[in-house]
Amino acid sequence: MKNVEVIHRQSQHNAASACAYCMGVQGHESWCATCDPNVNYAYQIVLDPLKITLGDSLILHSLGVTWSDLAKR
Repeated sequence: MKNVEVIHRQSQHNAASACAYCMGVQGHESWCATCDPNVNYAYQIVLDPLKITLGDSLILHSLGVTWSDLAKR
């Protein structure tokens, strides 16, 4: 029973220190925004569409993607 309590305490500690992006506890996932610059870029343009490059904007526009400011709605 003591082993279960120790494991439970350790998992609570680890869950509190998990990465906000990938929830990694002992390390980050390969797709984590803190490790992969492409994922970080995608994450940043979702938060602030003005950070998108002109090339990426043209590609997305040609695919029919539209950006809108939810604050204006």
